[in-house]
Amino acid sequence: MFGNMGGVNPAQMKAMMKQMGIKQDEVPAKRVIIEKEGSRIIIENPQVMKVTMQGQESWQITGNAKEESNAVEISQDDVNFVMEKTGKSESEVRKVLVETKDIAEAIVRLSE
Repeated sequence: MFGNMGGVNPAQMKAMMKQMGIKQDEVPAKRVIIEKEGSRIIIENPQVMKVTMQGQESWQITGNAKEESNAVEISQDDVNFVMEKTGKSESEVRKVLVETKDIAEAIVRLSE
């Protein structure tokens, strides 16, 4: 798009981009989290640029990323306790515990 730009300094590049209707803004972010089905990507201390071109926003993110699972560990003791208090099946109890991640809230929900 720009051809050989080796001799253009950053200020000149920014001016050229502005003339073309491209705007870049640096975003002072501490962390970027991308939620995925079953996991999430976490980028700590990222460099984030918001690029606006022809009314469309896009984001450029650089940094070191790690991926974590969103899986929730539910102990059998917690499941048994909630089953005892509510009289519900193990599958019903596990489903609500995964959704709520809270024993008390699961008991309330399953008791309604």
